[in-house]
Formats: sequence, structure tokens, C-alpha cells
Amino acid sequence: MGLPMACNLLKAGFEVTGFDLRPERLNLLKGEGGLGSESIGELGQNSDVVFVMVMTGKQVAEIILGDNGLLKSMRPGSVIILSSTIAPSDAREVAVPVLKGGIRMIDTPVSGGKSGAENGTLTMMAASAKETFDEYQDVLKGVGEKVIYVGEEIGMGQTVKAALQALIGSTFTAIFESLVLGSKAGVRGEVMHEVFGASGVGSPLLKNCSNLIMDRKFKGTGSQIATMYKDLGISMDLAKQNGVAMFTTAAAYELFQSGISLFPDEDNWSIVRLLEQIADTEVRW
Repeated sequence: MGLPMACNLLKAGFEVTGFDLRPERLNLLKGEGGLGSESIGELGQNSDVVFVMVMTGKQVAEIILGDNGLLKSMRPGSVIILSSTIAPSDAREVAVPVLKGGIRMIDTPVSGGKSGAENGTLTMMAASAKETFDEYQDVLKGVGEKVIYVGEEIGMGQTVKAALQALIGSTFTAIFESLVLGSKAGVRGEVMHEVFGASGVGSPLLKNCSNLIMDRKFKGTGSQIATMYKDLGISMDLAKQNGVAMFTTAAAYELFQSGISLFPDEDNWSIVRLLEQIADTEVRW
């Protein structure tokens, strides 16, 4: 996600410097006209705005609060844009020393996946001081098509994302089950694809999901199963904290748990193979 977002910022006219643990990713950025840093500290010293796009809350804390982190290297008045998806509580904990240190912060996880990152069409759910949100619209719109302000409190962006991922994860598993049911009962894949897409639940998510399943593309499609599994765990933890029953999301979470156990290096759609094994069928065109 980070590399295509950086490339879109370059296209928008910004000077972009990146840091990644994988040298090959930095080389790709340089090939697009960007620059590379040797460390997080160096990056922070030379940047007015830093996007943080990593996997976990622990990684976010290390990048921002670590010994060579952004808090110690960025200038007061500069901005950290947290575009990772992490627990709302993790975002709030990181924000306390950041804001106290005079660095501004925008908590804005994104939705849209690899294609959204590549095409600059991500949806961003941004929480920050309103004046900070307004001032950095050009930066946010460099990577996002729909930039939605969700509140002033850091962590609210993550809260909205947790609720959204509950819906998306549950939708995925419902699609998987529906396709397997139709296949087992003798319905051709192309019929389900056309009818489902023309119904009230037709959506780009449904179209993309069914296409990949019927084409049997389960790896390298940009939606790694570990990411959604992590996100659903955040949704379930938030539900427990707020006393909310999540029957459908809980079932989706368990399916993703089974899927990641069987296919740890594959993408979300691979879960359909577990259901296919149980039903003794295969979803194809």
C-alpha cells in the first residue's frame, strides 16, 4: 500500500522520500522519481509530513516513539499521517506524546485495497484537529479520492475503520458461502456472477471477489488474508470493549482464522476453498 501511495504523491507534485526495510521497495520508489532514507530518524528530520503505513500497532509505536523514531526527529509543527489500520486504543496511546511534543497528527486509516492505492482512489476516514485536516487537504487528496472527516479525537478514524472492516469481512464470507451453495446445487458460476451483480447487493467488491474466485486466483492479488484477519480481530476487540454482540462478524472471524491456518500466505478468496472442501464442489465459470 505504501509504495503506490508514495507514487501518487509524486504524481501530485510533492517531493517524496521513503523508508522501507526492504531495499527493493526503495529502489522502486527511486525509479519513480522519489528519494530514499537510511533510517526513520533521517526521514523525520527531512520531512514536513510523514505517512505511516505499516501492519500493526506495535510497528506504529516503534516507528513513532522508538529511540530513532519520528517523535525525536520531526520538527514541532510537522505532521504524522497515520494511515495504518490499528486498534483505536493504540492510536490514542501513540498520539499523547506526539501531540505533547508539538507534532500534529491525522488518524486516517484507508479503504480500497491495492487497487485503490495504485489508482489514488482510496477512501480516507480522517480524525484530527479540524484546522490540521483543512490545511493538509492537498496531501490527503494526493492519495485518496474520498477524504471524509470523522471527528477531532485521534482514534476515531480507527474506530470507523473497525466498524467498516466488520462489514467488509462479513460480506466476504457471505459471498464465499453463497457461491459455494450455488455451485454445489448445480448453478454455473457465470450465472451467479451475473445475477448477484444485478441484484441489490451488487457492488465492485462482489464483482472483484467472484471474478478472482472463479478464475482461481488466490495469491498475489493484493488482499492478503493476514491483513483482514488482523482487522477483524480489532473489530472483535472493539466490540468486547463496548459490549456489542457481533454474531455475523464473529463467524467471519472464525472463517478467517481457519483460512489463515490453511493458507497463511494467500489472499482472502482462498477461504472459499475450505468451504469447497466441505461441500465437495468447486466454484468456476
